[in-house]
Amino acid sequence: MPAVAFFGPSGTFAEEALLTQPDLAAGQRVALGSIPDVIAAVERGEQELGLVPIENSIEGSVSVTLDTLAFESDLLIQREVDLPVRLHLFAKPGAELGDVRTVLSFPHAIAQCRRFLHRRLPTATAVAANSTAEAAQRVGASKRVDQAAIGNALAAKLYGLRTLARDIGDHRDAETRFVLVGRGIPAPTGHDRTSIVCFQRHDRPGSLLGMLQEFAARSINLTKLESRPTKQSLGDYCFFIDLEGHITDELVADCLRTLTAKQVRVKYLGSYPVAGQEAHSRRTAVTKAWRDASRWMEDLRAQVSDE
Repeated sequence: MPAVAFFGPSGTFAEEALLTQPDLAAGQRVALGSIPDVIAAVERGEQELGLVPIENSIEGSVSVTLDTLAFESDLLIQREVDLPVRLHLFAKPGAELGDVRTVLSFPHAIAQCRRFLHRRLPTATAVAANSTAEAAQRVGASKRVDQAAIGNALAAKLYGLRTLARDIGDHRDAETRFVLVGRGIPAPTGHDRTSIVCFQRHDRPGSLLGMLQEFAARSINLTKLESRPTKQSLGDYCFFIDLEGHITDELVADCLRTLTAKQVRVKYLGSYPVAGQEAHSRRTAVTKAWRDASRWMEDLRAQVSDE
C-alpha cells in the first residue's frame, strides 16, 4: 500500500480519519507538521497520498486547505472522509479541573467548545496550537499542571494524559470532512462530487448569476458555494464550488466546458466518491437504475428492422 502523509503529529483527528479507511490504514502513515507540508510532500513526490481537513460542520471551511489546493498545488482530490468529532479536555495525571489556567488546542477545536470553556473555565486563557495532537503533546511534555489540551482520546492515550471532561463540544453531532489528495481522477461510482474553483475574468453586475445559471440550466445540484480572496487585490474574489456528479458525466463536462469558454477560468480540484452513511445505498440505487435503463434500451434496439 502507498504511504499516506497526514496532518500530524500522531493523534490528530486526521490520523483518526485515516484509520477509518482500511486500505489507507494498512499502509505506512507519515505525520507532517502542517497542512501545506502534507500537500507539498505529495506535490514533490515524497509521498503518494496526503490526508488533510477541509471542512467542519460547525466552524466551516479550513481556509489553509482551500487556499493551498487552489493557489499552490496541482493535486486532485481522490476521496473524502467524514469523521464525527468528539472533543475532550485532558491534562497531566494528578491535575484537576480547578487547576487549569491555560487551554491549548487547534483554533477550530477551541471554537467548538466555547460554551464549556465559558461555563467551567471562564478565566482560562486559550492558546492556539498547530493541531489538537500537538496541543496534547505539549501538555504531556510540560511539567506544569495548570495546562490542559482539547483533543481526541487517541492523543490523550499517546501522550499519557488524564481526562478531565468528556464530550465538551457545544454540538454533539459535529463532523469534520477530510480529503485525500494525490494525482489522477478516480473512476465514477454513481454517487460522486466534483470540486472546482472559478476565477472571474471580469467583475461585472450579474457575473455570479450568469455562472450559477449554467448549473441550474442542467439541473446540476451545488452542495457548496464559497467565496475566497484571490490574493491578488482587495475585493477580488474567487468561488469554490462543490457539485453533484463526475467529470465523466456529460452534463457536468458540458457545464464546465461552457463556463470556461464563456465566463470564468476554472481550476479543477477533482471528482471523487461522496462519503457518508447513505453513500453505499445511493450508489447501489444508481447502478441498478443504469442497469435497468441499459436493458430497456437494448430491448428497444433489438426490435429495429434490418431493412
